[in-house]
Amino acid sequence: MRTATIERNTKETQIRVSVNLDGTGEYNVSTGIGFLDHMLEQLSRHSLMDLTVEAKGDLHIDYHHTTEDCGIAIGQAVAQALGEKRGIMRYADALSPMDETLTRVAIDLSGRPYFVWNVEFSKPKLGDMDTELFREWFQAFAQNAGATLHIENLYGINNHHIVESCFKGVARVLRAAITIDPRKSDAIPSTKGQLGN
Repeated sequence: MRTATIERNTKETQIRVSVNLDGTGEYNVSTGIGFLDHMLEQLSRHSLMDLTVEAKGDLHIDYHHTTEDCGIAIGQAVAQALGEKRGIMRYADALSPMDETLTRVAIDLSGRPYFVWNVEFSKPKLGDMDTELFREWFQAFAQNAGATLHIENLYGINNHHIVESCFKGVARVLRAAITIDPRKSDAIPSTKGQLGN
């Protein structure tokens, strides 16, 4: 089983994350930020990655540190669980529709982090959460997972739908990219013989 547990403790946040890449999409998420919990539950359910997140942060200041640090810890846990990435499909892309919204997502679990975010919102907040923080979560996740991740919202009106289509799209590409290729289950998917720098 490809599993990992990460603990991240700073003066701003205390976070414990566990992942099982070969799970069934079971989740137990508590960040203190309702909308972020909802999105991380979507990430787990649609990637089939079991996910536990316990986070306490300086929410009396704002949601930035908790959001970003959850992205860091989940990304680190995914990278650790993948190990040397032997046998994975590595690449995946998806179109993620949600009602009037359509988002395109592509990933390469190359070990070389890079992030492209072409998503705009018409409002500065969703509930109490700043919409600019979603970019911070995905950036932190991609950087720490060692993933090249491209997210582009093609069109949409409802900001909730736009964010949710991004998370569900990332979940679907992650599910496909971490899948073991039955034709090459013992091989690292690179002509270099390793993934990373």
